[in-house]
Amino acid sequence: MEIGAQLVTVGKACTNLDDFAETLKRVADMGYKYVQVSGTCDYTGEWLAENLKKNGLKCPITHTNKDKIIGETKKVCEEHAKFDCDNIGLGWYGFGSGSVEEFTSLYLEPAKIMKENGKYFMYHNHDSEFIKRDGKIILEHLAEIFSPDIMGFTLDTFWIQVGGGDPAYWIEKLSGRVPCIHLKDYEYGRKMAVIGEGNLNFDRIFEKAEAAGTKYMFVEQDDCNGEDPFDCLKRSYDYLKAQGF
Repeated sequence: MEIGAQLVTVGKACTNLDDFAETLKRVADMGYKYVQVSGTCDYTGEWLAENLKKNGLKCPITHTNKDKIIGETKKVCEEHAKFDCDNIGLGWYGFGSGSVEEFTSLYLEPAKIMKENGKYFMYHNHDSEFIKRDGKIILEHLAEIFSPDIMGFTLDTFWIQVGGGDPAYWIEKLSGRVPCIHLKDYEYGRKMAVIGEGNLNFDRIFEKAEAAGTKYMFVEQDDCNGEDPFDCLKRSYDYLKAQGF
């Protein structure tokens, strides 16, 4: 499995293309070879391809604007092809107020179009996917309605824990459809932590991810609790390298 940086962690340093380019360089200089582009300024596929190549980086997955996924699906696929990215991610859907039926009506057809164009729709969970409806949690409903060939899950270790789930269990349960996952540690007080500095059992998470066919594990720390996000990314990288990744 390869490790990467989820750029939403350093999104405040990516608000224009010059800063975005410098951020890619800084992330590459830490040692990362892979990034998930998310939470940055707008960019073209050509620009991203050039700047990834310049820094020896690859982008296997993005988080993409929901309106573009729904209304410009084929164009989104074409743009992703320009920087050789196979996975098109949706970062959030508000299941606290939204329904499984609405989600399906919005994203089932785009997911099918992505498959027809050689791309894979990836949904990223938060905690609301662990709300129970009709006797099952929402994540189970989604896994049943969307077949594995048209939608995968970018499972997030922190948000599974917040939702009352076991990250390793869900990675195993959704084996075969978790090519990319998010690593963020969980610290007492529902705080996001640098990998290895919180309380999650990452040895078990790594074991189940490898068995489930995960290819990429992206470090994501949306909230660095006042610390420098670049420093947090580097400490997570150092921990993961020490574990043999």
